[in-house]
Amino acid sequence: MKAAIVTIGDEILIGQIADTNSTFIAKALDRIGVQTVEMRSISDQREALLHTFSAYQNQVDFVVMTGGLGPTKDDITKKTLADYFEDTLVRNSDVEQHVVALIEKVLQRPASQLNKDQALVPSQAQVLFNAVGTAPGMWIQKEQTVFISMPGVPYEMKHLMEQQVIPKIAAEYQRPYILHKTLLTYGLGESVVAERIEAWENQLPEYIKLAYLPAPGRVRLRLTARGTDLKLLEEVVAQAVAAVTPLISDILVGFEEDETIEVVVGRLLAQSGQTLATAESCTGGKIAQLLTSVSGASAYFKGSVVCYATEIKTKLLGVDPQLNATHSVVSAEVAKAMALGVQTQMQSDYALATTGNAGPQKGESDAEVGTVFIALATPQEVVVERFNFGQPREKVIDRATVKALEMLQKEILKNL
Repeated sequence: MKAAIVTIGDEILIGQIADTNSTFIAKALDRIGVQTVEMRSISDQREALLHTFSAYQNQVDFVVMTGGLGPTKDDITKKTLADYFEDTLVRNSDVEQHVVALIEKVLQRPASQLNKDQALVPSQAQVLFNAVGTAPGMWIQKEQTVFISMPGVPYEMKHLMEQQVIPKIAAEYQRPYILHKTLLTYGLGESVVAERIEAWENQLPEYIKLAYLPAPGRVRLRLTARGTDLKLLEEVVAQAVAAVTPLISDILVGFEEDETIEVVVGRLLAQSGQTLATAESCTGGKIAQLLTSVSGASAYFKGSVVCYATEIKTKLLGVDPQLNATHSVVSAEVAKAMALGVQTQMQSDYALATTGNAGPQKGESDAEVGTVFIALATPQEVVVERFNFGQPREKVIDRATVKALEMLQKEILKNL
């Protein structure tokens, strides 16, 4: 089955906000065997909406939309859907009661007529009840295509996808299975890896596709299998993995099941019963932000010290000022002292520390722009690595953040 994902709103088109909704929706659909064939962002204008509806009509099984369902005049998705379906808007009493109760409880004021009008939906639509917001979702079909409309607020969209949309699709439609297996390799470039496994790749069955997902210093190899027999897919993918493993055993460090590095690291820490703390300078709290975005992180993440200024490294982490004077603030020695300092302060098993020159100016250190030192304190030792992530500044911060978590992941796996 095929789907198109449509995000509605000028705030996306002008770059005011990032479209994270499409990523979430695509992953959720993929897990139940629905293939996303296209993503599109459009303006909240009648002509753009009608053109998009017509373009996808009978070309895909599902058009999954977010945005344009607010109470203000510029939110016209419902009205345009009604026009497209030659339908009228009717008031849903259950939704109106929910809207009134939510406004009165949360905002402690009477619901306005604009608020109450969020209960207006096309008469042909099945209402997807939004327990965490005021705008209901809608499910409406024309010919061979189902149009699913949800609010653009991420937590409301996620609630509706998880509680309403995905269960409904799974219950009402027969779908193929989509199985992914991703192998993580480090140390060789994409072309070198491809040469090593060319013969193996050529022997893969037609229903299994291999994708190379390169990033600096690593290549992910993602196997994707589609079919109606899940057991067969699992067996064939397992055989393919077993066959390729000896060819890349020296660079293979693990597997990734469509999970982010922070999720993988968090699970490893939780399984081992160990804890982590971070001391961040050039990454500015980005490592801590990723870790705490995972539900349940409090079980293994103790906290972070964002010590951007040199004197804070001394005051909060006990970094000897002489280290800064002798080696500079961007050095292996300072990174090591930061990691040990936060490990001691927070009594954690592991500690990560970053210090570097993210640019574009050099700042307090003469280190080349892009230089980052990452220190990992373990229960036994401290490992420090030096990197140069180039420019621009955002790339330096992002790559240092991911590299720090990768260092931690490899260290934990060594000790399991």
